[in-house]
Amino acid sequence: MSRDRGQRTPRRHRRIDRSALIASCATALSLTASGCVVVHGEREVLPATGRAEAAKALAEFTAAYNKADKAYDSSLDAGHVTGPFGAIDAARLKAGKANSPQGNPGHAPLTLSDARFTIPKKAGWPRWFLADARANKGGEARWLFVFTRDDLDDPWEAAYLTLVAPDAVPAFKKDKDGWAEPVPARSTDLAIAPEDLSRDYSAYLKKGGEGFAAGPHTDAWREKREKNGSRPGLATQYIDEPLGDGDYAPLALRTEDGGALVFFATRHFEKQTAHTGSTVPTPNDDVLALTKGEIKQSLTMEFVSNEVVLNPKRGAGEQRVSVLGRIQGLTSAQGD
Repeated sequence: MSRDRGQRTPRRHRRIDRSALIASCATALSLTASGCVVVHGEREVLPATGRAEAAKALAEFTAAYNKADKAYDSSLDAGHVTGPFGAIDAARLKAGKANSPQGNPGHAPLTLSDARFTIPKKAGWPRWFLADARANKGGEARWLFVFTRDDLDDPWEAAYLTLVAPDAVPAFKKDKDGWAEPVPARSTDLAIAPEDLSRDYSAYLKKGGEGFAAGPHTDAWREKREKNGSRPGLATQYIDEPLGDGDYAPLALRTEDGGALVFFATRHFEKQTAHTGSTVPTPNDDVLALTKGEIKQSLTMEFVSNEVVLNPKRGAGEQRVSVLGRIQGLTSAQGD
């Protein structure tokens, strides 16, 4: 993987002189529209950011993402992406650069509109918020970005990106000031605790079960794998692993019905092995650009995936988790 910072841990909050803070913020112990945070933000329950700063973070990300995509240069948006989306983005740009050293000949700038921000009120780091927007790509789908940061001096970085149908975005529980409620990773009032989703989803893809509702990312995906597992001259094996630490940690928002919208990540391996006398089908140029070793008898591809699900309230109606969207990207490959 070209740029995987999943094990990054929150950095210590920098000491800030209290008098300077009071001078720079209109009100101590609060978060203003400019995004000014108190010195003891790790203990105070505060909005993760102001709405104006959230909009600025989305705009800065979009500008950096477009520059990186145009040049196929991951250094141009490295400070604006992280976690599963950062891993997928970095690998995509690496492959693009290998195949088009002069830049992206098909570059079309990403433009976002009708942006809506859901900002949780919480204590401690990381701080994070959800940006939900329409784009000039992906049809009518809404683009859901989760931005995080580990310290007041850090830039906001997009950790998750998924696309969902417009009518699939749920209504969120909010207080009288419009701030959302985060759901702890260890919450026991949901069908599946957020911290267990990556593990349970990986297990479901291997063995099936009752925990996830039917759909293109659950039973239909399993059926497709089974169909492709054995073809004339070629066998394909699948391995699924949970991802849940550091910048890959799940993040959840309480919905109005008491459930939660949860973002989480997984890692997947697909190994193609040719039978004696056969060869592995030649992969496309992007796969070859990320492949180490020589493809003789087998090719193992590694993917990172980020999912967004509706996780129902425990004991209330249907208890299966619904996968609303999933974006997966090749991050590396090995030929043998």
